Amino acid sequence: MAIKQNKEKRAKAHSAKKHPPEVVDPKIEALVREIIERVADKWTMLVLEVLEEHGVVRFTRIGELVGGISQKMLTKTLRQMEHDGLVRRTVHPVIPPRVEYELTKLGSSLSMAFCGVWIWAEQHHDEIARSRNTFASKAATKSAQA
Repeated sequence: MAIKQNKEKRAKAHSAKKHPPEVVDPKIEALVREIIERVADKWTMLVLEVLEEHGVVRFTRIGELVGGISQKMLTKTLRQMEHDGLVRRTVHPVIPPRVEYELTKLGSSLSMAFCGVWIWAEQHHDEIARSRNTFASKAATKSAQA
């Protein structure tokens, strides 16, 4: 996907590692948990990636670029993202209506934060594949012995 296109951004995000404070404000902790619940699902992450890569995108095109998402789920995801201030929705007064979405500065900053996941996946994909194969082999051996 955009792994290769965003290497500079990810490298910059990776090099700016910050550690959480030792004493955490309960309000901040609650906010972090809420944000993780809302945005750490696959559809939000994929929509973030599409909008980061393509800028202003029409609703139907977002669905095509994300792939495998129902219209209902895309609508729900975009509404939640708009509610949280991550995307800007623009309705153009034409017939038929043209609706476009783009990341806000807040959404773009969240997209950059998720770049760390892409960096981690790039660095560890071989190790994960080996672990999955080992696990599957052990499971198959146990099944055969049972």
